[in-house]
Amino acid sequence: MATALAKATDRTAAAHEYAARIEHVSKSFDGPAGPQLVLDDITLDVAPGEFVTLLGASGCGKSTLLNLVAGLDAPTAGAIETPGGRPALMFQEHALFPWLTAGKNIELALRLRGVAKSDRRDRAEELLSLVRLEGAYGKRVHELSGGMRQRVAMARALAQESQLLLMDEPFAALDAITRDVLHDELTRIWRTANTGDSVAGNLSVLFVTHNVREAVRLAQRVVLLSSRPGRVAHEWTVDIEQPRRIEDAEVAELSVEITEQLRGEIRRHGQH
Repeated sequence: MATALAKATDRTAAAHEYAARIEHVSKSFDGPAGPQLVLDDITLDVAPGEFVTLLGASGCGKSTLLNLVAGLDAPTAGAIETPGGRPALMFQEHALFPWLTAGKNIELALRLRGVAKSDRRDRAEELLSLVRLEGAYGKRVHELSGGMRQRVAMARALAQESQLLLMDEPFAALDAITRDVLHDELTRIWRTANTGDSVAGNLSVLFVTHNVREAVRLAQRVVLLSSRPGRVAHEWTVDIEQPRRIEDAEVAELSVEITEQLRGEIRRHGQH
């Protein structure tokens, strides 16, 4: 597993002062009544090796912002930089190809990255081991549980060897126990990826969620977006030692504070 992780997180983040820089970004979409402003003047940096959660009510523009950082769409105004290259993106739906095995889904990402055919099987096996799915290389998607499918999707994202991993509510459709287990796995992978010699760290995560406790459990920093149009309403630094449990008293206490802020944003939006 150590060999797989060393290969999967062979990054150069130390050369950059940020993994992502979002400067005065706004985004509008055309609607029946004219342009609809979804994001308004967002400025946010993600440091190398940092784990940031984006939190906000449904429709506040969290996923839109993630798509802009991923390069899937362009901002109406402002600029986004990801100096380490194109980010890897993991969605709520696993988006695995059902006609391919778990291993072949990962190999596809390796092939697109230019990894030699002779090396792909070993790399895919190593990545499956990294997400604790040893022996699942030959399994089809329909043979995997929801949690296993998300583990394969995570392995495929890591196969891209990006310095920045973007995650759009990847565990929202899972039951509570499976989600809890995958929180542990994601935290383990992220922490292990950032324990090398690089002071800056090797893997940054920008994670979108509407679940306050999930945000606090995972992140070093929680960023709350206001209701539409999305603006940075508040930020919290999470000084709680990892690994954390979702039921920990400190997690619960901070979650209550953040929930009150979120409710205030929802109430404010309802008055307009």
